[in-house]
Amino acid sequence: MNEYTPHKWLVIEIKGKEFPLTYKVFASWHGGYLDGNSWKLNSGIKKITKEGDFYLFTGHSESVYACHEKCYGSHMYGHGVLNAIIQKAKEGDVTIQVLPENQNWLDLIPLSSAS
Repeated sequence: MNEYTPHKWLVIEIKGKEFPLTYKVFASWHGGYLDGNSWKLNSGIKKITKEGDFYLFTGHSESVYACHEKCYGSHMYGHGVLNAIIQKAKEGDVTIQVLPENQNWLDLIPLSSAS
């Protein structure tokens, strides 16, 4: 199991003709002098819990994204990457939508906290 703590994060909803409704974490990190900006898209959210100020999103691959509740959003780099993904998905009749910040994350996945 891997654990990631992104600088910024978004939850996206993906759906399409042959693509089942899926929620994923789009995570991004600010780069520094020696390393560049980076991003990851999790394997699909299967469980959500909360510990203190962090939401813990467990993916189908069992990786956990520990996302601080006050860091929802994206910086310029992440915004550009996500927009490119959204545009490419449209070509395949797949819709990707960023969920609003005021979403009740614990209610996103039914029975998430009980799993």
